[in-house]
Amino acid sequence: MKAAIVVLADTETHEGLGRVVNALEAVKEFKEAGDDVQLIFDGAGTKWVVELSKPDHKAHGLYVAVRNKVSGVCDYCAAAFGVKDQVKACGAPLVGDFEGHPSFRKLLSQGYQVITF
Repeated sequence: MKAAIVVLADTETHEGLGRVVNALEAVKEFKEAGDDVQLIFDGAGTKWVVELSKPDHKAHGLYVAVRNKVSGVCDYCAAAFGVKDQVKACGAPLVGDFEGHPSFRKLLSQGYQVITF
């Protein structure tokens, strides 16, 4: 099975925290099953990389467990939301396959199911 989990949720609400935790849990489930899974942060979701990288964040351990499945953070959106330098400092890869954004067409053409949170 091939899945691309995309985090679009913002960091500013409790609801957004619930969405990113659900995304991380989904990635963990696919990873533990041995599936081909990618985690992508896009839109306002690009801010989560910085937050989840903080050792005192309540979801830091879960993020660390799946960090090796982060295939990219939207280059354009990281800049637009003012976190591009911090994302780079966290070591997460910036991607901009299509006009500065991740290419979802490419993922679909490679057989990935795309799930958004």
